[in-house]
Amino acid sequence: MTYTGDVQVGGEPDVRELPGLTVTKVAVGPYDNNAYVLRCAATGEQLLIDAANEGSRLLELIGDGPLGHVVTTHRHQDHWQALGQVVEATHAPVVAHPYDADILPVPVTERVEHGGTVQVGRTSLEVIHLRGHTPGSIALLYDAGGELADSPHLFTGDSLFPGGVGNTWGDPSLFNQLLADVVERVFDRLPDSTWIYPGHGKDTTLGKERPALPEWRSRGW
Repeated sequence: MTYTGDVQVGGEPDVRELPGLTVTKVAVGPYDNNAYVLRCAATGEQLLIDAANEGSRLLELIGDGPLGHVVTTHRHQDHWQALGQVVEATHAPVVAHPYDADILPVPVTERVEHGGTVQVGRTSLEVIHLRGHTPGSIALLYDAGGELADSPHLFTGDSLFPGGVGNTWGDPSLFNQLLADVVERVFDRLPDSTWIYPGHGKDTTLGKERPALPEWRSRGW
């Protein structure tokens, strides 16, 4: 089956095989959050991005394979409802940006900054700090050690979606900060073929979204 990233709450996950990494995307309720289980092809070690909810389902997806880290992309509660349950069951270290770490319901083991990395077995993900939706929102970039430099994969939390950046609640300073970070740290750096895995809803690519940047800027959200 061809990966589409179109998943529904209560439905089957979608699985994508990348060089060095398997990505499993699942939607959980009640807010249609996406959670992602990444598995290193070489070691079987896994990483969970956003233990949003439905902890039993997430643990079923993780299975018996070791869970090396749980990354929380930002502080909002709908992205960590199952964090305590998953950590209790797996004892996996929790990763978050320092600006959002102290809001989470469990201790954060690894506080990561812009430009840092998070390991998944023999592979690594680069941390991109995108300020605005929350002070400590992060995205995770995977390029297979440069093998996918022409078509990397970016897990954006709630900072970038099909159709716009994340919610900044009508605050011009927050919107300008988020748009500036998304433009400078994502669009200006990465190619159009970059695949975007957001915190809610369908996937997209930078190429699909790039022509709309002037519209986003003019509308202010």
